Amino acid sequence: MKKQQKTTKNVNKPKRRKRQNKDSVHYVNNVEFTDAIVKYVQEYKQVKAKNEEAGNQDEPLPQMSNYIGDCILKIATRLSYSHNFINYTYREEMISDGIENCVNYITNFDPSKSTNGFAYVTQICYYAFIRRIEKEKKQQRLKFKLIEEAGIPGLYDLYAQKDSLPDGDPNKEILDTIQLSQFDVDKMAEEEAEKAKKKKKKGLENLM
Repeated sequence: MKKQQKTTKNVNKPKRRKRQNKDSVHYVNNVEFTDAIVKYVQEYKQVKAKNEEAGNQDEPLPQMSNYIGDCILKIATRLSYSHNFINYTYREEMISDGIENCVNYITNFDPSKSTNGFAYVTQICYYAFIRRIEKEKKQQRLKFKLIEEAGIPGLYDLYAQKDSLPDGDPNKEILDTIQLSQFDVDKMAEEEAEKAKKKKKKGLENLM
């Protein structure tokens, strides 16, 4: 009798991104990139220390090279295409935030602690993306609540039926504008239900 082979399914395991080859538009040579960062950081810190010692800012701080800037753009853009971020409508804003954060914090790179400039920049971009998502969701929730307070009945249920609404329906246009995911809608519905539950409980306690 043959033994059945065990099969394991990694259903929830995210797909691993393929390593970029040299012909890829987003390819970055990590060794060359890291060397460029180390050289820039050393020059930057030397000039900064010299100015601080002299008590003035006569010598301008060195500017980041176009090569480093181009690599940062490639890394941020490639990260935005990962499964975590590709479906967001504000990917361009996420990329811009990532680049801005990298420019601000690239001089904090410490070659004594890390020799991987690619990973350092990727981490900065990742957390910049997360902050942008949280900021956008907060604004979207605010829009959602304002529209709900404006008197549209059954907004939670209406959002669930958004795709079935005919073109030209004013409610569909409003729902398309606020761009909330079903997850956000469900989350807000839970929050509203919890608030109503607490309010009802408080009202009962006042009657006792």
